[in-house]
Amino acid sequence: MSWTGFKKSLNRAGTTVLQKTGQIERTVDREFADEESKYRAFEKECQALQKDSKNYNDSMRAMTAAQARLAETIETFYGAADRTSDGAMAGHAFKSAVEDLDGGIQRELDAPYRTTIMEPLGKMNAYFPVVNEHISKRNKKLLDYDAARSKLRKVIEKPSEDPTKLPKAQQEHDDAKEVFELLNEQLITELPQLLDLRVPYFDPSFEAMIRMQCKFAEEGYEKMSAVQRYFADSVRDDYAAGQLDAQVEGVLQEMRELSICGAN
Repeated sequence: MSWTGFKKSLNRAGTTVLQKTGQIERTVDREFADEESKYRAFEKECQALQKDSKNYNDSMRAMTAAQARLAETIETFYGAADRTSDGAMAGHAFKSAVEDLDGGIQRELDAPYRTTIMEPLGKMNAYFPVVNEHISKRNKKLLDYDAARSKLRKVIEKPSEDPTKLPKAQQEHDDAKEVFELLNEQLITELPQLLDLRVPYFDPSFEAMIRMQCKFAEEGYEKMSAVQRYFADSVRDDYAAGQLDAQVEGVLQEMRELSICGAN
């Protein structure tokens, strides 16, 4: 930082302290404060959306990977008992279906998800540091303006014998006011425009997410439906009638009766 920059920072810090003690009047711009508040909410929502979108994609990968490991174990259970049984064939079909789904996620969903959802979110969030820099610059110029206004008032209230002091203070005041008002007006005008663009900007991403979820659900249903044909009709009927719980409880009871499971 240059000496001039350091001096300005020091002066602004002093102005802030004097404002807190009531020695320099602080400009209150409610219109800007309202627009900044809405912008900050939007910034926070976008950052959360980017984080949650990444978590969603990671969770989808984790789910299909876990499902693949589950299917492999199930196939091992049934294959060890009787490789020719309906259960073994269903276990093998389930494993194949899950592997196809897991591969499909990587081939067909990962790249489109990054392109249509993660990248637009990343680009939107990349704008916030730029906007924040403009807001920070505006706030610094506001401190300069408040300090110049206070200085001008003091010169007017206590005239100096130096005839150059008043014109100089007036010029500093006018220059500081002009710079501040230019930055302030720009933000008050453009912050609402930025927020108005959020819906048309995110519309394609939202539609893409719905389409990808539908595709994943449809493919999952299609592949799992194919696995069902390996089960006997009676199993599907019992499931529809809610009778499988009773069958499971019956098997559990048989297990409890085994000595190694705690039976006396």
